[in-house]
Amino acid sequence: MLAAIPEVLARRPLTRAELAAAVARRTKEPELEEKLTEGFGSLLKPAAFAGDLVFAEGDGQKVRFTRPDVRPEDGEEAARRVVRTYLAVYGPAPREQFQRWFGMQSPAEAGRWLRALGEEVAEVEQGWMLAADAEEAAAAEPSGAVRLLPAFDPYVVAAPRKEAAVLAEARRAEVYRPQGWLSPVLLVDGVIRGVWGRDGDAIELTPFGRLAAAERAAATEEAERLDCTLSVRRSGSRAG
Repeated sequence: MLAAIPEVLARRPLTRAELAAAVARRTKEPELEEKLTEGFGSLLKPAAFAGDLVFAEGDGQKVRFTRPDVRPEDGEEAARRVVRTYLAVYGPAPREQFQRWFGMQSPAEAGRWLRALGEEVAEVEQGWMLAADAEEAAAAEPSGAVRLLPAFDPYVVAAPRKEAAVLAEARRAEVYRPQGWLSPVLLVDGVIRGVWGRDGDAIELTPFGRLAAAERAAATEEAERLDCTLSVRRSGSRAG
């Protein structure tokens, strides 16, 4: 199966259903067609880890996959690249957060990967970050940035969900829901401040507490960017 996936992707991107059918034909294992379309794609993950499978441009609402043009690097340099990329987006981050994101067995292992970058990284009060970013981060001030992030947005997936500075403890269950579902969220300066849902061209926002006038106006602009109107439920009300 793992050998067949890059082979069937050699000519063109495929939807998940097309990929499953093509792999089943190539391997002459009919049962693979159903298995490859189950759940969250657990059978596709090893191919992605091996660098044989990445997302392509979607076909409407259907996800498509392709074979990457550039093969991943091997060994220690590949590991360093992973750490640099992670810290560039999510730093500063404690080793436990990197461990959970990468699926490592222990915080100690994650710590070894972080320290392997030597002078490229810096350990600060909140965890590890790229040394080149440390001075700018220390001087940073809130800018009032407001975003409406979709369900399962990578920021929300990897955010330190137990940190009150990112999400109030009383609201975690509204964002990180049962059976692995993650809600669309309102983000204000990196803090999750609400959840939202969409019905056609209308977005209904449920903030976690009162929004300032500027924050509400920025959320309205975000909705307009998505060609939608915005309605705001009573501050503090629970999402359904």
